[in-house]
Order: sequence, then structure tokens, then C-alpha cells
Amino acid sequence: MNQHMPPEPVPLFDIGAQRRRLGKSIDEALARVLAHCQFVSGPEVTALEKALAEFSGARHVVTCASGTDALLMVLMAEGIGRGDAVLCPSFTFCATAEAVALTGATPVLVDVDEATFNLSAASLKAGIATARKHGLKPRAVIPVDLFGQCADHDAIAAVAEAEGLFVLDDAAQGFGASYKGRRLGTLGHATATSFFPTKPLGCYGDGGAIFTDDADLAAKLRSIRVHGQGSDKYDNVRLGLTGRLDTMQAAVLLEKLKIFDDEIAERNRIAERYNRGLGNVVTVPHLAPGCGSVWALYTIRLPRGVERDAFAAALKAKGVPTGIYYPKSIHQQTAYRDFPVADGGLPVSEKLSSDVISLPMHAYLDEPSQDRVIAAVRGAVSA
Repeated sequence: MNQHMPPEPVPLFDIGAQRRRLGKSIDEALARVLAHCQFVSGPEVTALEKALAEFSGARHVVTCASGTDALLMVLMAEGIGRGDAVLCPSFTFCATAEAVALTGATPVLVDVDEATFNLSAASLKAGIATARKHGLKPRAVIPVDLFGQCADHDAIAAVAEAEGLFVLDDAAQGFGASYKGRRLGTLGHATATSFFPTKPLGCYGDGGAIFTDDADLAAKLRSIRVHGQGSDKYDNVRLGLTGRLDTMQAAVLLEKLKIFDDEIAERNRIAERYNRGLGNVVTVPHLAPGCGSVWALYTIRLPRGVERDAFAAALKAKGVPTGIYYPKSIHQQTAYRDFPVADGGLPVSEKLSSDVISLPMHAYLDEPSQDRVIAAVRGAVSA
């Protein structure tokens, strides 16, 4: 390589490296679908649901077209709508609150814990009081397992049980993570996840799934994902949508699931190495006791006085990309500004949105690349 040429950038995500590892098996899986031509609800969909149930420990898995559909379908199945309040953390991707608003219900936005970035049980209680002040009926809470780490499910479950709330776990970034020895998919009344390509378990397009131990809920979900059909496809017994996962994506996910445990272990090794290399210059992610993460994102907080845009530019100059998740919390975004926020405001969400930044994280990040990232971060902070 010409010594004056800049080094190749380190990928923020690297779907290509995984594709090279799995190339032949995925090609063969897709070829099988092309041979049988059952592109909707083919045998791979059923096989994937069974494999995901075995992986997670959930009794029922209903695959669907996206993580947003997964959230929306559960809310529809529960009959949540106008006049109802659903409590959501503000520091997350907008889909969590979007699914609530699409039902006609009101998302009530609450704050997060500063150490874990996940839903604060104290702010949840304040949000429930806020909902009632607005004349809304609190019906559900959607904790988010942000960046791959589980929310504080015991504390949330205690509040939910006391208040009679349905718990819908948004594990769009967290599927594969564990909480006190249990994998996500068995916590809460239902769990939703996303298979967007950059997720730890991602397909080659959009996809999602819902996990539950409730057989009646699973039956409703299977109806809702096909236009609310009843005994046959022209007997529609409830409002539904086109929410199916297509067979091609199921075929891809079946192959990826076979190496998922290995990839989770690798992501954890990388995160631990980052923590060792960066822990004395930036605020590195904090894992709560008893929690395992799938490290969907490795998100740091910059020290006071380090300007985020300048920091990102310095890393980019060294071939290290960054991402900001999320530069605006949901309550700060135009479409969501008029929805209620928990009494006391959302100061932690606002603070995090001003100083978080995410570094490259994927299971194929080799040690020389990790060293480049660590050196670039340390250099940018000390500059």
C-alpha cells in the first residue's frame, strides 16, 4: 500500500464479513426457496419460529415484517387505542412511541437511567401519574433493551403489576441478551424484536418477531398479521395488517441463528477490550449486575469540554466512523413534541442526546482494527 494512502475505514457495522463467512450456506438456503417458490409463509418461516422459540425459551414465536410491526401488532391484539396511555422511554428510536401513536393511544414519554440508558422505574411511576392527570388510562409500558442491554425488568414488572400494566418488551436491539440467567423473549407479557440488517441478528431486508408464553395472544397475533383473518382468509374477524415475514428472510435468519451464540461471545470480547482501552478517558457502557448484552451498539459518553462534532471529525480523519444514537430524544422530535412527558421532565434523556457517540461494533472487528479505534478515541480526547 502507498504510505501516503489513508488506511481503509473501519466499518461501523460489517454485514459483508458475516456474508463471506456464511456465503455458501445462505446461497443454498435461498436456492431452496427459489426451488419450492413458497415465497410467503413457506416452510422456512415455520422452521424459524420453532428455532427462535428454542433459542429464547418462549413458548410461542410469531414472525412478522418488521420490528415496528411487532410492536404495533401486540398493541392491536391487546385492544389498546384512543384514551389509553402507553409509557415509553424517550431516549430510544422513535418506533417505540410511533407504534403507540398509530393505534390512537397516547405515548407518555419517561426518562431513563443515566448509567444503563434504559427505562427508569422512578420516572415510570411519575409518567403513570402524568397520564392520569391528562385523563388517560395507563394500559401498558414498553421498556427498551437499548444498545443490546436488558432493561431493569424486575423493577419495571413490580410497577406494572401494581398498576395493572401490560409489559411489552422492545428488544429490537437486545434479542440474544440475558437478564438474570434468562434470555430476552420470556420477560414481560410479550417481547418484540427487529431483524433489520444491522441488528445483532439481522436479515437481508426488514423483519421482526414477537415472543410470548400466552397462547391466546399468539393466536390473535397470527390473525392480525394476515389482515385479521379468522377461519379462512376471507373471514376477517378483527382489524389486521400485512405483517408477514417473507420466506427468503426466514431462510437467511435460519442460517444466521446457527452462528449467533458465537457472534454474541465475540461482541462481548470486543466490548471488554474497548472498556479496558477506553475506560480512563471516556465514560464506557455500564452493564447492570446480572445482565448480559449483545452489544448492538457500543456507545460512549464524552467528557465535558470535548465537542462531539469535532471528536467525530477527528475519528473520521483516522478512518474510524461513528454514529449518534440518538441526537434527539423522542420528546424533542417534531412529530412527538405534543405528547405528554413524565412530571419532572426528562433531563437524563436530554443530557444523553447531547453527549453520546457510538463506535464501530460487530463480531468481525479484529484486534488491529480495535486498536485503531482505541488509539483514535484517546488521541481525539487528549487533543
